Amino acid sequence: MSLRLEHVSYIYEPGTPMEKKALEDVSLRVEKGEILAVIGATGSGKSTLIQLMNGLNKPSEGKVYFNDTDIFSENYSRKALRSKVGLVFQYPEYQLFETDVLKDICFGPKNLGLPEEECLARARKAMREVGLDEDYEKESPFDLSGGEKRRVAIAGVLAMEPEILILDEPAAGLDPEGKREILKKLNTLRDEQGIGIVLVSHSMEDVAQLADRVIVLEKGRILTQGTAREVFARREMLHTTGLALPVMSRLWEKLQEKGFPVSGQALSVYEAKDKILEVLREKGHV
Repeated sequence: MSLRLEHVSYIYEPGTPMEKKALEDVSLRVEKGEILAVIGATGSGKSTLIQLMNGLNKPSEGKVYFNDTDIFSENYSRKALRSKVGLVFQYPEYQLFETDVLKDICFGPKNLGLPEEECLARARKAMREVGLDEDYEKESPFDLSGGEKRRVAIAGVLAMEPEILILDEPAAGLDPEGKREILKKLNTLRDEQGIGIVLVSHSMEDVAQLADRVIVLEKGRILTQGTAREVFARREMLHTTGLALPVMSRLWEKLQEKGFPVSGQALSVYEAKDKILEVLREKGHV
């Protein structure tokens, strides 16, 4: 299972005075069981990219393949594609509309033409996957907290049993607890179900914690890519794009500037703690 873009470009309003190239010659691959983070400054092409992945827009140039089939080839069902490549927009809770949580999560499977029993079974399974127990079934989605609404919206996509899940700023606007819960669920979906996840985020901390690979977009092109550790080590390059380093990376940078003998980099609080304690033990301070 894979989603693949080959030499994709996209132009908005071609042939008009408003013509704008949003993406240029982008090639990438999303594999089963990995989290691919897409980062870049506002206007770098992130939103356009994920809409092409889901078949909402057709490339001006290049091809998009799902399981080695061109999704814009004749007779290819993009409705079926969207059950396999699920897209959760930023602030998806604004898309909730049913009278209760269970009906809202059933909406996608119903649109696939599945029988009611199958829709209910999928909806309840998806609820469990995002940490919502049966007590939520009859709750109005509008009475829930921000984090709970976000989980309902994600469950609505999971109920369609996607192989790839694309999320645009899934933790945006959530309180710390809601954010931790959402990010934890993404790890679980990757590790336990093997879902391929594409994560668009402005939070470098989220990317550092979650991503197996990172792609940096700048002005519609891929500037660089690699593991989170590799990408965040390219500090000067990121500075030129206006992207900040994760907080721990910035702390590490300051420690090194001040002469504290730590090497490499740290992407999390736990990693920083272990490395600092190691240095202090070597110097006999602990």
